[in-house]
Amino acid sequence: MEKKNRQVHGGDIYRNPHVTDFSVNSNPLGVPESALRAVQNNAENIVRYPDMWCSKLREAIGGFEHTDMDHILCGNGAAELFFAAVLAIRPKRALVTAPAFSEYERALRVVNAEVDYCILKREDAFQVKDEILKMITPQTDMVFLCNPNNPTGQVTEKNLILKVLKKCRECGAILLLDECFLDFLETPEVYESKEYLEQYPELLIVKAFTKIFCMPGIRLGYAISANHQLLHSMAEMLQPWNVSVLAQVAGTAVLQDCEQYIEQTRKYVGAQKSWMIRELRKMGYEVYGSRANYIFFSGRPGLYEAALDAGFLIRDCQNYEGLDSGYYRIAVRTQEENERLIVWLKKL
Repeated sequence: MEKKNRQVHGGDIYRNPHVTDFSVNSNPLGVPESALRAVQNNAENIVRYPDMWCSKLREAIGGFEHTDMDHILCGNGAAELFFAAVLAIRPKRALVTAPAFSEYERALRVVNAEVDYCILKREDAFQVKDEILKMITPQTDMVFLCNPNNPTGQVTEKNLILKVLKKCRECGAILLLDECFLDFLETPEVYESKEYLEQYPELLIVKAFTKIFCMPGIRLGYAISANHQLLHSMAEMLQPWNVSVLAQVAGTAVLQDCEQYIEQTRKYVGAQKSWMIRELRKMGYEVYGSRANYIFFSGRPGLYEAALDAGFLIRDCQNYEGLDSGYYRIAVRTQEENERLIVWLKKL
């Protein structure tokens, strides 16, 4: 049942038609042509069941991620894989940073896990610090980290992630590392943790086609781990044929030649974001993190409602654990759309 006036996630254009949607952090360059062509050319194949094993798609992902396809499990978006991991592990106690993506907690509630929060502090610019290590104990079964974080856009240094992995090993916990926004970073290789997969079976990385390839409606994500038992247990939690025919062909096609598209994205987003942050700061807004393709800032309460009245849908972040009113997230969109939003903000 719908809950009126409750913003759970961004992107609710269905109850807010005719708005410019800054609440969803998808690639402003739009869906790659290769994905659109693949969907169009394979539309007649919806009469067939999908490949349950996603073999061609996993092979393509393996090439993109430079890892063995047997280390990959595909899902109906990243969110399904968060739930599958929780259902496979069935943690009694888990550690989640706050603020962070709410679906971690929602998945944990399904198994009645006790959730501990590592509160990210405003005075630290919402950066994950070494204090998180103290909160990983022998009672901790799972740890969730988002890098870059959603909604703050802060990154966690690789040396700290390695410390977290070592602590997880000591305590017998699994680290679920959400890297859905990693490919927007100017130098993602500085922060990615794939190199630890073989050494640490405690590591489970989750990524998606949703953001970097602007395909949220296709619902496609994947998990990477060298822990084959964990992947098998997760697969047992998934429904058969969970990744549609069209999602598989779109994902396979988009990965064939995507380097130029991703590099163009980084340059475009980087230039637009830098300009928007400068303009926001000139107006007195305090901007934090914002290393990915969205900007996290604090401002006056009521900005969400005022923006909606003006035809802009932004993300009110007060429903994130660890945040209260006055925190917002806006996506980096096209130059014309970004300029319209900034012009409106200057009139307030």
